[in-house]
Amino acid sequence: MKLNKLAGLGIASIVLFGSIGQLAINGKPAQAIKPTQTTTIAAKPKSLISSGNFVKAEKTTTGKAKIVSSNGKRYLKFDQNFSTGNGPDVKVILHKNSSVPANIKEGNYITLSLIKSFNGEQTYEIPDNVNLDNYKSVGIWCEEFNATFGYASLKNA
Repeated sequence: MKLNKLAGLGIASIVLFGSIGQLAINGKPAQAIKPTQTTTIAAKPKSLISSGNFVKAEKTTTGKAKIVSSNGKRYLKFDQNFSTGNGPDVKVILHKNSSVPANIKEGNYITLSLIKSFNGEQTYEIPDNVNLDNYKSVGIWCEEFNATFGYASLKNA
């Protein structure tokens, strides 16, 4: 414990006497230099891959869908104006055609997720193994009744 106090006293002495020495050499007290520049580190920007506006199929569906790339991942995003009708077992799908038929067939789509909300902004991660060149639209689909509520044709950015 005595050694720690002694070391602390020694460091304080160097700082104190170093400042006095600075005063004697320069004739004025040492001052911290104010930074003249700031550096901002920005997050990687999101790049738009494709987007489209929702249209009605079986139920009124509105808003915008877009696929973006951010930090090496791809996401399907619905804007704050997204809205669709309620229903059971409603899923978000990517479909091979630019329009999604009222009743879809196995093999023409992949399911991304159960819908998170029937309105408002939401985001779905797209798995790395999905080739987006094979899908031309996003659909809101009720699996129980094989009914497409609405869809958005995706146009490349």
